[in-house]
Amino acid sequence: MLLAGIYVRRLISAWAGRVQDQTGRRPTTWWMQIAVFLVPFLLLTWYFGLHLEPPVLRGFNFTGGINLDNAFVVLWLALTLYTASFIAEIVRSGIMAVSRGQSEAAAALGLRPGRTMSLVIRPQALRVIIPPLISDYLNLTKNSSLAIAVGFMDLRGTLGGTTLNQTGREMEAMILMMGIYLALSLLISGGMNFYNSRVKLKER
Repeated sequence: MLLAGIYVRRLISAWAGRVQDQTGRRPTTWWMQIAVFLVPFLLLTWYFGLHLEPPVLRGFNFTGGINLDNAFVVLWLALTLYTASFIAEIVRSGIMAVSRGQSEAAAALGLRPGRTMSLVIRPQALRVIIPPLISDYLNLTKNSSLAIAVGFMDLRGTLGGTTLNQTGREMEAMILMMGIYLALSLLISGGMNFYNSRVKLKER
């Protein structure tokens, strides 16, 4: 469903580009792109009968609802704030790296600020943003191992803690854990490098 939504979104963008080339005005497509993902999700939710169940106090404890572990909330909040600060600075520096004359030339051509950002500034800024962003995503993957500090049992706490203590096989547990982190890092690096090759400046 996700891949189909991405494909339909590309078709909508291509259609909007053709209309803009013919008429000079780009049609509003944001609501179509949202509907491509939202409508199938709502239909599947209705078909399978998924619903939100509020917690109810019964006996000595609450039943129903969704239980969020305190350790998970703390980990999620800490990693989000820490990583978001780095990503915000990376994006800011990438946008600032684009010459001011680019936005002034786009304004002189009559482009709106939103179209100036999406058509002129962002494509050039991505060439500066993506390389340090790859390193930041890799750091996020490795920083998630700090979950053991707040008592959240992630890969480090289960495979490198409980499993290691139960089996007593230190070498096998460490090699397996290192292999999983390596596989995740290679997947992230490969995907981001592929995207970087798509947006980088094509030299002749």
